[in-house]
Amino acid sequence: MDREAVIGASEKSNGRNGTDYEAAVLERYGKAAQEVEACLCLPVTYDQALLQVIPEEIIEKDYGCGDPSRHIRTGDTVLDLGSGSGKACYIIAQIVGAQGKVIGVDFNPPMLELARKYQTSIGDQLGYHNVEFRRGKVQDLTTNLELIDRYLQDHPVRSVSDLVKLEAYEKEICHEQPLIADESIDVIVSNCVLNLVRPEDKKVLFAEMYRVLKRGGRVVISDIVSDEPVPEHLTKDAALWSACVSGAFQEEDFLRAFEEAKFYGIQIEELRAEAYQTVEGIEFRATTVTAYKGKEGPCIERNHAVIYRGPWKQVVDDDGHTLPRGVRIAVCDKTFRLYSHSPYQGQFILVSPRQEVPLDQAGVFDCSRDHKRDPRETKGQEYKVTSASGSSCVPGSACCP
Repeated sequence: MDREAVIGASEKSNGRNGTDYEAAVLERYGKAAQEVEACLCLPVTYDQALLQVIPEEIIEKDYGCGDPSRHIRTGDTVLDLGSGSGKACYIIAQIVGAQGKVIGVDFNPPMLELARKYQTSIGDQLGYHNVEFRRGKVQDLTTNLELIDRYLQDHPVRSVSDLVKLEAYEKEICHEQPLIADESIDVIVSNCVLNLVRPEDKKVLFAEMYRVLKRGGRVVISDIVSDEPVPEHLTKDAALWSACVSGAFQEEDFLRAFEEAKFYGIQIEELRAEAYQTVEGIEFRATTVTAYKGKEGPCIERNHAVIYRGPWKQVVDDDGHTLPRGVRIAVCDKTFRLYSHSPYQGQFILVSPRQEVPLDQAGVFDCSRDHKRDPRETKGQEYKVTSASGSSCVPGSACCP
């Protein structure tokens, strides 16, 4: 008995309104790995130079709605959730280079077979092999399903006792050999996959993304969203679900899911004007969102301030800080450092204290205080220097003899 047979009955019974979402997705995308299904994708313009080493079979059986690879940097370790034919992985492999790494995770055996078919030949052409594919569910990045399959080949489940042993083995490998380890990934990408996950698993999916990202890591997610909530009767339609339609997040709910998972710096990089599909007046369109991990930690007072440049009169960040334009605002050491990097870099004037406060002498930042920072807090209460700017001094003038 294989893994799908062992868990299939319980998963079907857990399906919302009796709809077996996973079975519908597996069947449709399994067929799409054999024959091209044009209606499963949206036209996306990729860097043609990065497609040269990728076989046409992989390109034509790629089903997505965006190009997350535009946000990848050299040396990144990248995780592609729902990697499908492997097209995005092979594009990203060229961007991250020999020093980077790409891991594709997919649940569909035919898609994994296709992605792996050219793995060696593509690596040989590039001159390095930095791509691997693993079988698992995007909402469960601890369980390596190929290890489960190997176990079942030698230990078939024929009794409750066998099932208990299987569960114990699964628990062991999830702890000792997780599919994706904690805080091991720089960037997570996904292309039209999150909406295929069962409704009850979506919160876990976002938590799993957060778990495997390094502090300072980011996600780049392309997916389909709806402009209105999807009514329940449409979510029961397995065909619409597997077509990336009826499982779509509503636009605001999609962003809120990142917030609730503790991501920060959430930004809509693209929201297509044209609808992918319209069903009962509800428009479904492609979007790409980026978000970051790493705003946790203590608030330490080191006398830092930031000045929001504008153009808005004021902005509010993900921790509830209100930042009026042109005002020196007191921030903790953690927030100061966050504002110095993407996605905030360049939006603030960063004001460091004249004399750095050592960490071992820093106190707790009082988040309830008046958020304006008196310049004397930054310069020092005893700062009484009088001087003229050297850059404006003209030798021989009254101010600069």
